[in-house]
Amino acid sequence: MKKTIQQLVEELREFSTSELCDGVGAGKYQTMDYHIRQMVTDKKIVGPAYTVKTPIGISGLVPDGILKIQEGQVMVIAGKGYCQGSYWGDHRSICVVMKGVEGVVIDGAFRDLEGCREAGMPIYARAVTPGSAGKEALGELNVPVMCGGVMVCPGDIIVADCNGVLVLKPEEVEGVMERARKKIQAEEETIRRMKETGEILPRVIMKK
Repeated sequence: MKKTIQQLVEELREFSTSELCDGVGAGKYQTMDYHIRQMVTDKKIVGPAYTVKTPIGISGLVPDGILKIQEGQVMVIAGKGYCQGSYWGDHRSICVVMKGVEGVVIDGAFRDLEGCREAGMPIYARAVTPGSAGKEALGELNVPVMCGGVMVCPGDIIVADCNGVLVLKPEEVEGVMERARKKIQAEEETIRRMKETGEILPRVIMKK
């Protein structure tokens, strides 16, 4: 029986983004630019993407996205790397906490760091800046976007932790987790062998 998105999300919580990248395969994974990193709370986030496509330096459509995003989703704001003004702040964090949103990923900057920390919504972004972005309600909601150099489609699974932000297609998740588990088991077995024998094994021994 095919697993639901919620079942896949809960299973993905077992893995770090590094482990999942191993499951995807070297050079094949879709990870956002390393400048987009964990900024508020140390919570790992896993959930389907709800995207906001906005002109550079304009955040006026974000409130409309907040009204439409669903519980458990991750808001992905494709801000084109703009960090001279903020796409997000503490008021918006409070709103999405009330809606049960999983987290926020911003290809750009946000502000009100202290207030955002108090609200407790996980934010992954490029920077913190005190200025605001333009308020025009321009752009599109829940459409394919480029965020941090990666294509993100509505419903893609976002996994983000202290290592970075990974984007997975729902249909590939089960295969990725299966391969990740095999790599984890092989690494555990290799470490066990090193401890037992004193042999240094810098390469993980994968079973054929």
